[in-house]
Order: sequence, then structure tokens, then C-alpha cells
Amino acid sequence: MHIHILGICGTFMGGIAMVARQAGHKVTGSDRNVYPPMSDELKAAGIEIVEGYDAAQLDLNPDLIVVGNVMKRGMPVIERMLNEKWPYVSGPQWLYEHYLQHKKVLCVAGTHGKTTTTSMLCHILNEAGLNPGFLVGGIPENFGISARSTDSPYFVIEGDEYDCAFFDKRAKFVHYHPDVVILNNLEYDHADIYENLAAIQKQFHHLVRTVPSAGTVVVPSDCKALDEVLRMGLWSHEVRVGGEDLTYELLSRDGSAFKVMENGKAVTEVHGPFTGLYSVHNALMALAAARAVGVSLETGAQALASFKMPKRRMELKGTVGEVSVYDDFAHHPTAVRVTLEGLRAHLDPDTRLIAVFEPRSNSMKAGVNGALLPHAFDSADEVYVYASPEVRFNVADALKGCPVPCEVDHDFEHLVATLVHKAHGKCAILCMSNGSFNGIHGKILYGLRHKAV
Repeated sequence: MHIHILGICGTFMGGIAMVARQAGHKVTGSDRNVYPPMSDELKAAGIEIVEGYDAAQLDLNPDLIVVGNVMKRGMPVIERMLNEKWPYVSGPQWLYEHYLQHKKVLCVAGTHGKTTTTSMLCHILNEAGLNPGFLVGGIPENFGISARSTDSPYFVIEGDEYDCAFFDKRAKFVHYHPDVVILNNLEYDHADIYENLAAIQKQFHHLVRTVPSAGTVVVPSDCKALDEVLRMGLWSHEVRVGGEDLTYELLSRDGSAFKVMENGKAVTEVHGPFTGLYSVHNALMALAAARAVGVSLETGAQALASFKMPKRRMELKGTVGEVSVYDDFAHHPTAVRVTLEGLRAHLDPDTRLIAVFEPRSNSMKAGVNGALLPHAFDSADEVYVYASPEVRFNVADALKGCPVPCEVDHDFEHLVATLVHKAHGKCAILCMSNGSFNGIHGKILYGLRHKAV
């Protein structure tokens, strides 16, 4: 089958392209933003990419058009597709109908930690010899690619709650029909498509309704929003993590070593590249999901010893003298808070921690969850927030309750210069954004090297 993917360079749609290509389909696609690393990965796989959304690209005469959620009515290719009645589906629908329905699916959903937890689960199953296929919303370092197709019956997928396409406004994960699902956590986000938390909870309930009675739902023991979801109905086996079923006992302050406890008894120990309790939580969720398909906790713990954090998850970008620069994808205030807590626990007590944050998600640019921002930075020594012209709320007002010194900068180059000037002695700079942040990490490191000469 020849499939043509509209919006192919996004992480999810690019992953679908890789899975489809590896499964033997001819794949082409188009996007407005064709740039590395996804463009290089797709071209290396023999996938032809057209730049832009002109109507003429349908002269490629595909058998089916897979429509990404970046596509909108009025785009020339969409109007030709509809007027000439070309067959089309959303990405999640294609993935289920042409691939996932033949697999045992393990899905990781939640507001935070999806990419890391999915990567952990992939690695555990792989080390256990199950050779899973996967589609991850990032690049798991143990594999070096974001998606793959295998002949294994197991497939691991990151379950995004964002909508599918202009004609299907359900959450992507509703299409996956998982046998095992991790519900990592749940908070209000994606204000551009969800009116309130209840609207997101409804989508999570739809996901739970698709899990078979022989399947497993893994949930934390301390998330009220998910408790409310499960009270809407649960027909599958339930595993509680962090409470009565599976919990932990720290062996190191930063969470890099911990005991796995079941019914109050130590079962095994985990030693890995983790920073903070949120990483311990993610690891426990992955261990519980792997056990649901027959991988023992002991085997899972051994696998995590060789786990590598995904790109942009507490990624050390470089060190100049005693100053280290980190990159992280954190963009919701809760994710910012736990990421800073994790790094603080990992650093020497006398290391100064500078937090640099870009409100870039649709929700954060609109100021949604702005009330949570002040205490998101409690673990930092200094805070710098870049308010780009797209930010539509008064960041300085929102941060008035911040307990540590905090500055808001509207000039990116001035921000970089300030950080280079402020960075001295034992210091860690953690830059957080769900975008490229204008390459801030490299610019800081360049400035530090220049300053050091």
C-alpha cells in the first residue's frame, strides 16, 4: 500500500511513517517544517518528503492519505482531498486498523513522564528478550530511533491525549485499544482543545473503557484526578503503584538507587540514571506494566541498570569549568517543579542551581496554570523566565509569589548574556522548554567558553 502522510515531520506522524515503512508499505509525506533530525531519519528510510501543503502532491496517487493534526481546512491539499473524495484517515486510526489490532499493546498515558516511562518500558521488554515494536514521543537513547516495527507480538506506544485530526477531536490514545495501560498522572493541560480537567478525564475514561477485562490498568495511589476517572468504571485488573501494591524505599537521596517493595517486603533493587522521585515513580510504573506481560520485577530491575534517559530529559549538554548546562522538556509547572527537585537532589549541596524557563506550550503561553508557577521553582537558587512575544499573560505578575530571586526577560540575546555573566563557580543551569529554546544551551556554552579564554 502507498500511504501519503500529511504533517509527516512531527514526532508522532514521523513515527507512524517509520512503522509503516518497516512494515513494508510505500510511504511519502509532506510538511511545512522539514528539518533534522526527523527529516534525516525519514529520508534515510527511503521516504520521499514534499515541502509544503500544495494540492499537486496528490499527483503521487497514494492509496490512502494519513492526516496529521496540524492540518486544517483551507489548506490546498486538504481541499483537493475532500473535493475529489480521496480515502483518508487520522494517524491513530491508521495505526490501529493496519497494525496495532494484531499486537499486544502496552500504552503509557498521563500528563507528565510519558516519554521517559515509555522508554523505560521498551528497554525492559527488550532486555527481557521480547523484542517489542514501539512508537515514542521522543528518542529513547537505548535504541536511537523514535519508532520501530518488529515481528514481536508486543508493541509499546506513548499515549498522547491530544486530538487526532481536524475531523476527529478525540484523544489519540482512544484508538490504541491497549491490553496494558499506564495512567501515569493527570492534571489540566492542553487548554487549546480541552475546556477543563473534566473534559480530559472523559477522554481518559474512554481509554479505560477500551482495556479488556483480561488486561491491566496501572495507576498511582495518590492521584485524585485518576481516582475520579476510575470511579466512572473499571473492568480490568488494577495495579496501584506507590501504595498498597507496589512502592519503594530510597537507597540514595537522588533516587538513583531504591528498593522495590511489594506488600511491605523488599523484592529487588533498582540502580539507574535517575534524578528525583518522579523518576522513581516512572520506573515503578514501567516495572508494573512489564510484569503484566510476564517480565519479573527482578528482570525489570536488572534491565533498568543499563537504561539511558531519552534525549531532552535531564540531558547534560556540556560543561565549562565548574558550570554544567542541562536541557529538559519540562513545560507544565508540575513538571518544572519535579525536574528541579530531581536535579537539586542529584547535585552537591554547594552547587548553585539556576532555572531557565520558556512558557511555550499553548497552555502556558495563555497563562493557564500560571498560579502554579511561583512554587514550581522552589528548588532553584535563581530563576530566569523568557517571555517571548507569543506569551499572552503577565509573567512577572504571575511570579510575584516566587520565593527565590526571579527575573523575566523579553529579549532573548540579553537573557543569554545575563546567564553567561551569572554563571560562575560550582553552578548548574537547567533550561526547560518544549521547543528548541532558540538553541539557548549551545549559546550559553559558547559564551562560557569565550568568557573563560
